[in-house]
Amino acid sequence: MRLSRRELTIAAGLILAFVVPLTVTLLLTGSEAASSKPQAKAAPVGVHRLVLPINTDDPTTMRALISTSLNLPKYYQERNEAFTIEVVAYNAGVHMLRADTSPVKDMLRILRTVNTNIRFVVCDATKLGMERQEGRPVILIDGVDLVPSGPGRIIELQEAGWSYIRS
Repeated sequence: MRLSRRELTIAAGLILAFVVPLTVTLLLTGSEAASSKPQAKAAPVGVHRLVLPINTDDPTTMRALISTSLNLPKYYQERNEAFTIEVVAYNAGVHMLRADTSPVKDMLRILRTVNTNIRFVVCDATKLGMERQEGRPVILIDGVDLVPSGPGRIIELQEAGWSYIRS
């Protein structure tokens, strides 16, 4: 059976009517649309947030906290994921951030240069108690912020979704 010229023209027109739009759609949407397998897209990663409490004047515990503060950011940096830390000092842990009694102040200086996404805070209630007991102002190392309550700050951060690791 031979097709007439008219029938061939109609068949060619119908084929072009479907092929051209399909080709244009595939070109505009990229190769993912042409793939028969669904591609899993990576979920957007938020910022990993960690609160580290310090409530002891034990230098070994302070060094462990510093070690955690150095190593975890490297882990997330290798994965191209944002990471931030807040160190909350209260009770005897305030000694870690005091200019006159910190056994790790040189290590803290290094930590700050390596990890710029770290914040240090001191419980103002503890600081005021130390000042009353010692009869003089307590001077903190540079760049330390005050919060009204160290334990209260930890609770607020955890309620806001921050992770908590005890050193």
